[in-house]
Amino acid sequence: MQNDIYAELVRLTAAGEEAALVTVIAVSGSTPREEGAKMLVRADGSIMGTIGGGAVENAAIKEALEVLKRGVAKKFEYKLNPSGDLGMICGGDTEIFIEPVKSAPPLYIFGGGHIAVPLARMSVMCGFSVTVIDERPGFASAGRFPDAATVALEIPDAYRQMEIGSGAYIVIVTHGHNGDEAALEGALRTPARYIGMIGSKSKNAAVYARLEAKGFSREQLAHVHSPIGLNIKAQTPEEIAVSILAEMIAVRRAAGTAAASHICESAPSVGN
Repeated sequence: MQNDIYAELVRLTAAGEEAALVTVIAVSGSTPREEGAKMLVRADGSIMGTIGGGAVENAAIKEALEVLKRGVAKKFEYKLNPSGDLGMICGGDTEIFIEPVKSAPPLYIFGGGHIAVPLARMSVMCGFSVTVIDERPGFASAGRFPDAATVALEIPDAYRQMEIGSGAYIVIVTHGHNGDEAALEGALRTPARYIGMIGSKSKNAAVYARLEAKGFSREQLAHVHSPIGLNIKAQTPEEIAVSILAEMIAVRRAAGTAAASHICESAPSVGN
C-alpha cells in the first residue's frame, strides 16, 4: 500500500496537484496502527491508505487539509482513551506527523506578447512551472522566455499535444480576439483549476455569446476569471502581470469565499 501511496504522490505532483502525507511516528499502548503507517490526503479530502480509521483518522484528515492550506508541516498527538478529545477507548497514545506535498503548478500562458514576458518571469519566481504558447515562433522562443517552456503551434494543435490536468492554470493573453476565443474554447474542455482571459467586459461578453452558441453553458463560463486579475488599477504590462499573478496565488492558496468575492474586476486590456 505504501508503494501505491508514493506512486500516487508522483502522479499528483506531475499533474500540478497537492496532497498531505500523514505518518504515524510514535505509538504507546493499544492503538489502531503501528509506527510508519501512512495515509495520503488529497486536496479534495479523498484519501489513500489508512492510519486506523475511526475518529483518529477523521481528525487527521481535517488537520491534513488545514496543513495543506497553510503549507506548513505539523505534529499531533492523540490520547485514545475516554478522557481524550476523541473519546476513543483503545487506551493508547498515537503521534502523527502531517507534511504538505506541493508541486510547481503548471501555468499555460496563451500569447507571448507584452504581458506574458513579465508574467512568465514572476510566475516562475512564485513557484509555477510555465509554458508559453504562441503560433508565432518569434514570440514563443527560449530567448524571449528563458525560464519557461515554449510551444510554437496554433492553439488547437497545442491543446491536442498538451495534457492539462486539474491542477493547471491557464492565462489567455493572445494578440487578438480570435486567438482569445480559441484559447478559451480549448481551456473550457480541460479540468484546469484556473482559467483567466484578458479583455474588456464588452469584448468578453461577445466571446461568451459565441461560445454559448457552440454549446458551452453559462455555468462553465461563470468559472472563467474575466476580466482577468485583481483590480489594482494596473496600467502597464508589468502591473497587469502582477494583478494576474496575485489572482492566481489567491486561487492557489484557496483564500476562501471572502477573498474570492474580490476577484471580480481586472485591469484594462493591453495590446499584446
